[in-house]
Parts: sequence; C-alpha cells; structure tokens
Amino acid sequence: MELLDLNATIRTSTGNSPSRALRRQGLLPAVLYGPGRKTISLTIAEHDLDLALRKAPSGRIVFTLHIPDGDPSDRTAMIKDIQIHPLKRKAVHVDFYEVAKDRKITAKVPVVTEGKCIGIENGGMLQIICRELEISCLPFDVPNAIHIDISALDIGDAVHVQDIQKMPHIDFLDEPDQTVLVISGTMASDKPEQAAAEAAEPEAAEKK
Repeated sequence: MELLDLNATIRTSTGNSPSRALRRQGLLPAVLYGPGRKTISLTIAEHDLDLALRKAPSGRIVFTLHIPDGDPSDRTAMIKDIQIHPLKRKAVHVDFYEVAKDRKITAKVPVVTEGKCIGIENGGMLQIICRELEISCLPFDVPNAIHIDISALDIGDAVHVQDIQKMPHIDFLDEPDQTVLVISGTMASDKPEQAAAEAAEPEAAEKK
C-alpha cells in the first residue's frame, strides 16, 4: 500500500459555478468524510492527483492530506470515488474517506496470475472470472495484487476463493466457492459465465 502526501485547502464556495472556475485553474473540488467526522469540502491540485495515481491505482493509496487551515491539519484518507467527465475523461470531483490506522477497511484488489500453465501448453485457455477480489484488512495491509500460481493447473482445473493461499491479516469477503479462474478446454468457450459453469460441474456431481 502506497502512502503519499497530498496538499489540500478548505473550500468555502460550493456549487457548479465555483467548481467550474476551480477546474479552469487546474484545481479539483473534493470532499473528505468518515465515521464520526463532519464532511469537509476541499480543493486539490489536479496535477498532484495525477502524479499520485500514476504510482498506484486509487483504491490502493493512503494519503496524508495536509490541510493547513484544517483541524487537525493532517488527515489520513483513501480515495472512495472519482467522478470522471464523460467526454474529456478527466477527473471532475474526488471523494476522500478518512481512515484510522487501527481500523479495518474493505478494498478491491486485482488478481494477478503467475507461472507457466500446463493446461495452456496442452491447448487450453485461461479464463479469469474475477479480475478483482474484495478483502478486509487494516489500511496499510492492503496488497497491490493477489498473486495466484497457475503453473500446476491443467485443462478443466479451476481456482476458487477458498483455494487461494491465506495472506496474513487479510480476510477475503467473496464467497469461498466463487470461481476466480479456470483453464477451459476449448478456444470457443470464451465467455466467463460459461467457463465458471463448466468449473462448477465436477463439484456439483460430487455432491450428489
């Protein structure tokens, strides 16, 4: 988990017109909220946010927000939501969620495969059903990715949430029998829903 500094100032003017004026100056309107905290309207520099997001996806960055006119002046937060302009594809508003270092949060983390898969060498195809998994942990324990070794998988094999190696201090929130990936037997089976159903068939047969 990245820890980055980000400067912000308290914003007193709200509404569409003041927000548009800020964006013309290269600034972004933002808000900061959290449990037991009053929502604060902020302004941040668009350039500073862009630099931060290049280092890591927004869901895996913890910011120290430096707010000179705030009380307290330093607040620890993560990005909860970024509103994107539908045509310009640029950020227009940012929601920050204040976190405590000793309080668990939920986050979605991408799945990354590792290893040379036996099934692919035998003509199979890797189907990733869940590209992200939801976890619960302390803010600084959020991993950049969940790594799955697929080298021993053959055609017809699948990995479910319950098969993933446990990670210290991290709880998986998805259902244990949720299919994460499968090695399908034909190139034609290119729909994730179909691949997931095929992976579940052997399990269903065993339960009968």
